Amino acid sequence: MDTFALEEKIVEMLKTVYDPEIPVNVYDLGLIYKIDVNEEGEVTIDMTLTAPSCPAGDFIAEDIRMKVNSIKDVKSTTINLVFEPEWDKDMMSEEAKLELGFM
Repeated sequence: MDTFALEEKIVEMLKTVYDPEIPVNVYDLGLIYKIDVNEEGEVTIDMTLTAPSCPAGDFIAEDIRMKVNSIKDVKSTTINLVFEPEWDKDMMSEEAKLELGFM
């Protein structure tokens, strides 16, 4: 299995997951800190939220898990919510900053 190609598919899938309160996907928001894919197709994603008390956190994590698990060759997905380093708007992609008026 080509883990790099699988990681690219995962990134594309992550770009379909949105925080319900923000019109930008979680990947471009900079909420995804790390994606690990092993040879068995087990995926581990370290992600954060825009705020530790984000009421949509569980919904977003479950949406990511379901969508990533739907990719061919993915056997399982583990989501680790981390809050170090703390998220800030500088972690967003240029497109996200433009979309939200931070440029």
